[in-house]
Amino acid sequence: MKRKVFWLSSIITTILSSATAIFGFVASNRLMYIKNKDANFIYDRELKAQRFDEAWFHNCPKEELSIDSPNGYPIKGIFFKPLQTQNTIIICHGVTENKINSVKYARMFERLGFNSFVFDHRRHGESGGKTTSYGYYEKFDIAAVVKTVKSIVGENAVIGIHGESMGAASMILYAGLIEDGAHFYIADCGFSNFAELISYIVKKETILRTKLPLHLADIFLRLRDGYSLKSVTPKEAIKNIKSPMLFIHSLEDDFILPYMTKEMYEEKSEPKMLKLFEKGAHAQSFNLNQAEYEYTVSEFLQRYIFTDESSSNSEKEIS
Repeated sequence: MKRKVFWLSSIITTILSSATAIFGFVASNRLMYIKNKDANFIYDRELKAQRFDEAWFHNCPKEELSIDSPNGYPIKGIFFKPLQTQNTIIICHGVTENKINSVKYARMFERLGFNSFVFDHRRHGESGGKTTSYGYYEKFDIAAVVKTVKSIVGENAVIGIHGESMGAASMILYAGLIEDGAHFYIADCGFSNFAELISYIVKKETILRTKLPLHLADIFLRLRDGYSLKSVTPKEAIKNIKSPMLFIHSLEDDFILPYMTKEMYEEKSEPKMLKLFEKGAHAQSFNLNQAEYEYTVSEFLQRYIFTDESSSNSEKEIS
């Protein structure tokens, strides 16, 4: 009898261990190899929505660049130079997107007096890289991009970085953990804590109500991709950023909840501004509020970058 119980216990233990390993592998797989949107789909979507101007894209003076990532792959991007200025905005797209999604912001910043550099994050678009790491490895790529752009435009140029969703989180990790290397930052619907985000998504999309999936994903990410969920926490990194930052989010966003932007705004020291749009799902603030979005960015630039008022110590919030 004891022998049967022993064997039964061994079998159950083996099954549970195997199931745990399989679950952890699958969970980390979904994160590391998240399905990217088809390039043609993104192009057609932006074109049909009239956010992508083909004539401008083909006629605008530009330079295609391939930047060596410190992680060992090429970062592909386009430097748009429609203006006679050295002032440049670097635009970081969100997860599953590519640099074509960033062109709409390039057009806006052209109207605001900036040339722009758009690029594909690792494992997106034409760039290399085997996995998506939601900012952990992407922050080193942004550092390489900033260094290259500065070498092109010179020391007197005003450099800004605009990030959307994962691009915003990656930008904050770069500025807070590697170098505060830009004159200003614009963080649109970024997450503050990757572990909290994954936990929220699991609860939202499955019946699981335990933290086991999070722990398993963390263990397997450490083993397979060399980083932990805790190392992707922008709200901690943001405490080290001194340059001005504009925070943007839509209150209707139910993928990355607006509270994440609010808590990063609270953690960021002055100078800073916050804009919360009433309309817009995730990463739709610009698409549904274009005029007000551009006005907000212009207000931020005039308040902190192109006037002497950048030394103000009072908190600024736009309603």
